[in-house]
Amino acid sequence: MRNMTKAEPILTIRNLSKAFRKDSNQDLLVLDNVNLELREGEIIALLGKSGSGKSTLLRHIAGLIPGTSGEIIYRNKKVAGPVHGIAMVFQNFALMPWLTVLQNVELGLEALGVPRKERRQRALKAIDIIGLDGFESAYPKELSGGMRQRVGFARALVVDPDILMMDEPFSALDVLTADNLKSDLLDLWKTKKTKTSGIILVTHNIEEAVMMADRVLIFGSNPGRVRAELTIDLTHPRNDVDPKFRKLVDNIYTLMTTAYVSHSAAYRHKTIGMGYHLPDVPVSELTGLLEVLAEPEYKGRMDLPELADLLSMGVDDLFPLTEVLEILRFAKVSRGDIELTEAGREFANADILKRKQLFANHLLRYVPLAQHIRRVLDDRPGHRASEERFLNELEDFLNEQESEQVLTTMIDWGRYAEIFAYDYNTGILSLENPS
Repeated sequence: MRNMTKAEPILTIRNLSKAFRKDSNQDLLVLDNVNLELREGEIIALLGKSGSGKSTLLRHIAGLIPGTSGEIIYRNKKVAGPVHGIAMVFQNFALMPWLTVLQNVELGLEALGVPRKERRQRALKAIDIIGLDGFESAYPKELSGGMRQRVGFARALVVDPDILMMDEPFSALDVLTADNLKSDLLDLWKTKKTKTSGIILVTHNIEEAVMMADRVLIFGSNPGRVRAELTIDLTHPRNDVDPKFRKLVDNIYTLMTTAYVSHSAAYRHKTIGMGYHLPDVPVSELTGLLEVLAEPEYKGRMDLPELADLLSMGVDDLFPLTEVLEILRFAKVSRGDIELTEAGREFANADILKRKQLFANHLLRYVPLAQHIRRVLDDRPGHRASEERFLNELEDFLNEQESEQVLTTMIDWGRYAEIFAYDYNTGILSLENPS
């Protein structure tokens, strides 16, 4: 962390909310009353599951979209449109394939009207700083993923941004390449080789947030809001096996998996409604996780950071699995741990037929959409209904894409549990093979 004693905020977000119009009668609330500050010389990480509005928040900060309510103040001025002084690095490189490395880096300067000679000099300097000297005339197709992302960083840094925003910039890279790029970026930051005063990093990777940030803001979902904030009081370079580092990682897992209840309150399983956005999780992965937890060495209970390391999974891979196990009452998830319930242990130790029966019972008991589909099929004389009927009902709660994903997931789970059948060619659900 740079010297932040009595640092003034560069950026202040006050009570920001954003709702998108879903249809003529309903809005979808994406961000709800978000408040945060970015101080001079600070890196903050926005951490949360998919759908928590983090990327939407970055677009607000950049002035690309307006908020429904609240305000964003940058350098004592209210943001009302695109902001000069803020640059973005994207997840998917976003390079122009027909331009060379040098030409890609010059793009932002050209848009700002910088004279050709000056922009050429600044682009060459940025390319050198980011470690791509010698590749100025190469095209993106000639570069590795890590090199292409370095071009993205050079293109952002060449405009001398006051604030650098990064939207999952390392997620498309392999582990070693990502680690090297993070290290190089932190070196640039600590040695003040750039004019950047603050960095905002959006990530789903808890270790990445602890490795890079001075503060971590943990976002909740549906709608996105800041649930918790954690200061990372570790000097650089940070060691990911340091007990203090591991404790911070564990604290974040705890904050992300603990509901808004008192620590002294009895555990309450997650309950859902008809229009809940079910995670897209295959039964095979749920089964595999239950089997891992039931192994003798773990005794049905495991620390989530340890589990993530064991399975080489990030937040967006692991949390949907644990969420479904909790919804189905096969596991309890709280305070950074996951523990099998009696039903979860029974499932893990059962044969295939018994597993199907258990899954069917829990699906019909704890997932309202499964109950509804089965009830409709039971009540109809022909025990048949089109998927369109259920899609239309889901669209009262979710958008079209989300509705399709949820119904597809529900159909996969229902077919495994044999509580209904499905004809892919006709899109008809039926009780041709009822349980």
